[in-house]
Amino acid sequence: MSVLGGRTRPSHSKLKAVVAAGCALLVAAVGCGGESGVSAGAGVTAYVEAPLCAGAKRELAQADGKAGEVRVRVVCLAPAAGGGGVDLAVVGANARRATEDSAGVAYLEEPARPSFSRPIVESAGVAVVRDRSGEAAMGRLLKAIRDSGNAGSLRESVREALG
Repeated sequence: MSVLGGRTRPSHSKLKAVVAAGCALLVAAVGCGGESGVSAGAGVTAYVEAPLCAGAKRELAQADGKAGEVRVRVVCLAPAAGGGGVDLAVVGANARRATEDSAGVAYLEEPARPSFSRPIVESAGVAVVRDRSGEAAMGRLLKAIRDSGNAGSLRESVREALG
């Protein structure tokens, strides 16, 4: 520990150890990537555009919140359309939110407009699922997760299955 300005601060090596432990816990909790594949009961996240959210949640509820042994969570995104236009700042913020989540495996969007989010989302390796129905989009995602089995990288496997 060092003292700076009357405050005690952890040493650099202790801080590195805490960060490393936190990263290890995050990887274990997410269950994506790595050599061991997906752990039973692992959790992943699907980011869903507002118009598809209710249907996606219904479809996921019918599957008891799982695809095989993988728990799936839905995050409903902020509406980007309004007043006859699209708020590109909201589209960008939604896409970035999905890419910053290490448990994020898919971004479900409606095909009613051009996919402004696709370049952001795909650059992070997250699958984009475009469908008119939240039920259909979530059904495709759940199938892709189930079909991936014990993939080393669930995000990559889902992206390939839906690509």
